[in-house]
Amino acid sequence: MSENLPNNNTTEEVDLGVLFNAIGNFFNKIFDFIGGVFKAIFSSIIFLIKAVIENFKLISIVVLVALLVGFGLEKTKTPAYYSEMLVKPYFNSKYQLVSNIDYYNSLLESKNYESLTSIFDISVDEVKTINKFEIDIGPETENQLIQEYDKYAKSIDSIRAQEITFEDFVENRDLYSSDVFNIRVESSKRDIFKNLSTGFNTTFNNEYSKKLMRVRDSTIAIKKATYLKDLRKIDSLQLVYLKILNQESEKGTLSIGVQGLLPLTQERTKTQEYELFKNEIAIRDSIRSLDELKITESVYYDVITDFSDIGLRSNELTQKYSLIFPILAILIMFLIYVSIKVIKFAKEYEG
Repeated sequence: MSENLPNNNTTEEVDLGVLFNAIGNFFNKIFDFIGGVFKAIFSSIIFLIKAVIENFKLISIVVLVALLVGFGLEKTKTPAYYSEMLVKPYFNSKYQLVSNIDYYNSLLESKNYESLTSIFDISVDEVKTINKFEIDIGPETENQLIQEYDKYAKSIDSIRAQEITFEDFVENRDLYSSDVFNIRVESSKRDIFKNLSTGFNTTFNNEYSKKLMRVRDSTIAIKKATYLKDLRKIDSLQLVYLKILNQESEKGTLSIGVQGLLPLTQERTKTQEYELFKNEIAIRDSIRSLDELKITESVYYDVITDFSDIGLRSNELTQKYSLIFPILAILIMFLIYVSIKVIKFAKEYEG
């Protein structure tokens, strides 16, 4: 058996050698791959630099021409102005608001200016100056988002709520998740925006919202009647307790102690004036909350900030032709250069 030991050692040494060689080859391939990637990036950069150097004069002329054309188009194009209005809808009128904004844009695209004239009560010429309507979520603080997240987490299953983080909640919110909306109107006429404010009244007045307001008012009336009925009962009980106390204070109720060992004591009827007083305060607070709700939400929407009298100049990137045209010119020249190189390589390639 001792004669077989050297053979086993030799076999183990061979296996270890093969393993180390495999590991070494694996790392060599990784380093070669990383080196190839860096080499390809470096070659691409050199390729671009070489193309720019070889065609520097042509590139300069084309970029300069594109810059002048874009700058000239910016100066000759009619400027665009915008104004924004923050609104807070009630009774789920936000759904009608979003739908109507899309409807207004479709009227502009189809050039149905007469319909917009009747909606906003402005002239056809003024309607033609409107470029587009936009709506987005209004400004929200992080504290407001946290409160909405807590409210949402309490409304779903506790196990499901643990799987949804605050970041997931904020990321997956859509336009209808907000209670405040920012309406933006863009026009080539600078002083048209104030005239559009009254036209948005019809946006919120829909049958569904009117129905919700009627249901809300009826519910408030029923609750208030119930609270007033409870208050009358409390008043009656308070009068009864007061009558009992007056009677006891006038007559007094005396009793002798147990087997005459204790002195004479006066027992009074137990009443619950304090508990009635607390209930009365709670009921009156509830009535006040109902009255405040009916006052604060007596309309279909509130205007937080209205359209300004004079619009601001729109400086959107899509209107920066002096920047867009040179970039497009460079991209087109790059595609042409690459295409020429590819065609030339294909013609000279022999396989």
